[in-house]
Amino acid sequence: MDPHAKSYDRAAGAYERGRPEYPPEAVAYLASVLGLSPATRVLDLAAGTGKFTRQLVASGADIVAVEPIAGMRARLRENLPTIDIREGTAESIPLADQSVDAVTVAQAFHWFRGPEALREIHRVLKPEGILALVWNVRDESVDWVRRLSGLMDPHGGGAPRYHTGLWRKAFEEPNGFTSLVLREFPFAHGGTLEQIVDRAASTSFVAGMTNAAREALLEEIRHMLRTHPQTRGLETIVFPYRTEVYTCSKL
Repeated sequence: MDPHAKSYDRAAGAYERGRPEYPPEAVAYLASVLGLSPATRVLDLAAGTGKFTRQLVASGADIVAVEPIAGMRARLRENLPTIDIREGTAESIPLADQSVDAVTVAQAFHWFRGPEALREIHRVLKPEGILALVWNVRDESVDWVRRLSGLMDPHGGGAPRYHTGLWRKAFEEPNGFTSLVLREFPFAHGGTLEQIVDRAASTSFVAGMTNAAREALLEEIRHMLRTHPQTRGLETIVFPYRTEVYTCSKL
């Protein structure tokens, strides 16, 4: 596991408060592609606090959630006490061969050791099973969002990030899957100023900062949100995203 990922153990509360779920249109699209029904067994891999998992549960499918971080897993159990939740990683999935119809990964594949993870996902999928990758991507065409990123990004410290595109390398070589298919969905998530601050605090590299450095950064973010003309004085701030959904099938 990447050392930066361990920071999520202290960020589970902020993650639950500040992270958005996923647009209903994207979930409906995946429900159709994955053929979700009570007869469908789905592995939600790196499930976190269950932001995406709970939307899968609503489909009626049989869900098993795997999450490596104890703090995140504890929140997941609080949120979804009736589902099958297991400790494990993408590179060592605690499931039998060909035991699931689909695997979903929300906001996490960039953390995986791609080739190893794809081998494990291939192992647990049934023939012609489907892998779905989902990300909520910040819309930095909006000025205040771009400024938020400008405050946060200098502290990244080499943590794996979706926007680097390095996660794609595992899909650019033979891996037992069809080519990725992308669908995009616009998404807007409303929250208070403090929920936006929690969104920043839930980022691995922010959670991993010293207490003093983290609080200083979060106060900078509060100041920006209080003074920026697009967010100043608002009780609810609309955070714009672009939700990207990638799918491929086991060959």
